Amino acid sequence: MKKPIAESRTVQSRLVLPANTNHIGTIFGGNVLAYIDEIGAIAAMKHSESTVVTASIDSVNFVSSAKTGDVLNLEAIVTYTGTTSMEVYVRVSAHNLLENREQLTTESFLTMVAVDEEGHPKPVPKVYPETPEEIRLHETAPARKKHRIRKAKLR
Repeated sequence: MKKPIAESRTVQSRLVLPANTNHIGTIFGGNVLAYIDEIGAIAAMKHSESTVVTASIDSVNFVSSAKTGDVLNLEAIVTYTGTTSMEVYVRVSAHNLLENREQLTTESFLTMVAVDEEGHPKPVPKVYPETPEEIRLHETAPARKKHRIRKAKLR
């Protein structure tokens, strides 16, 4: 069985509050990582219709900062699948509502694994892309997977 990438698309918005920020008013990176892990898991669960675990956060690129009062917009999609694993792409942007200005803050790739009731990996459906962005992410996924495997062998 195959599913379109779009079926896993998950979107969340979060207000950046003072408790989420450091002494210069920008969001703590650890908070952003937690949000990325959560939305990544939701997208993977939607795709696999299963419980999932985070196998790895493969890359996180902090491009710019979100500030107190910004709205974080997070979007996640399953871009590629193995037998039991799913690559999930997460894009985070900060929207300043008062100035109506939005900017990319973070991009990340995660690997999630579907598991059964006993916690054992279980097969997931394949995905197929439909939009130009989905096609680009899907076609470049094997190279990212190869890099992940190479990195794991170095440990």
